[in-house]
Amino acid sequence: MRTRLLFLACALTAVLAPSATAAPAPVRLLGERVVPFGFEFQGSTVGGLSGLDALPRLGEYVLISDDRSALQPARFYTARITVDSNGIGPIEFTGTRPLRDGAGATYPQNTVDPEEIRVDPWTGDYFWTQEGERAPEGLLDPSVRVARPDGSHAAELPLPDNERMRPDSGPQRNGALEAATFAAGGTLFVTALESPLLPDGPMPTATTGALTRITVQARTGQLLAQYAYPVEPVFTAGPGSNGVTSILAADPLDPAKYLVVERGFVEGAGNRVRIFEADLGAATNVLDQPLAGARPVAKRLLADLNELGLRTVDNIEGLTWGPRLPSGERTLLLVSDDNFSDKQSTQFVALALR
Repeated sequence: MRTRLLFLACALTAVLAPSATAAPAPVRLLGERVVPFGFEFQGSTVGGLSGLDALPRLGEYVLISDDRSALQPARFYTARITVDSNGIGPIEFTGTRPLRDGAGATYPQNTVDPEEIRVDPWTGDYFWTQEGERAPEGLLDPSVRVARPDGSHAAELPLPDNERMRPDSGPQRNGALEAATFAAGGTLFVTALESPLLPDGPMPTATTGALTRITVQARTGQLLAQYAYPVEPVFTAGPGSNGVTSILAADPLDPAKYLVVERGFVEGAGNRVRIFEADLGAATNVLDQPLAGARPVAKRLLADLNELGLRTVDNIEGLTWGPRLPSGERTLLLVSDDNFSDKQSTQFVALALR
């Protein structure tokens, strides 16, 4: 109850501008690194990197692969990555572990689809999301699971009822729990769906946006709130999509403000990746409710990666804070999911925020 009161008090006192997008804050590119396609590490294929988070106690990062146990068992990696005023250093992988179920076994093929990983600031355990499946051969619920640093299963958080896979409701295929973050000093765990729930309306197009949902839970699993997040239209016409691939607390103590990655892709045009600053403070709580008439989350554009001078922008899905620079700037580290395809790349990008 104390966590709920803290969250609601902060939400009621927040003051928001109603604009959907505004002039971006000063952001500059520090550098990028690309991991060679098919890179092998300790008997595994490095690829499908869909989430990353800092390991402050070790001075490293943890990264999760979205391999559905097709190449090797579902797994995560640790890596040493230097981000400083000179850019981003070589990516040095330091370890890998398979994720295990409650019985201690690795996950069979196509029973999980890992997407995001976050380090619990209280315990050092890993909270990780998986998207589940909506396919002709069956439905599999998404989930938030907790793993110890050795990969063993520790717990699973309750799932909002509207996020369960049902024939005519629940998440879109490949549009479920793509994003997650800790907030409010670790007392809250916040997740975002990549795409609208089936009852919440159609996917975004080149002319219209869409509404997906951000869910706020106590770290113990108690469901506190859900908010409508407005996804931008697809950036150009053609077969493609746009959706939320990562969410990150803008400040570790603030329960209302987040950075949100929207990743768009259109065949023949490539990717467009934008980072928005979102504020939940004045949005309508739509937990267990339809979105009609709800006030959505306020947002403003922070950075458009396609305008920062990168040679190419790949399928960015992971986002975390890096170290603060001597200039006082904060750094962000991003990673792309190559889908284990030689037509894409595992791209690390470092940004500085003034």
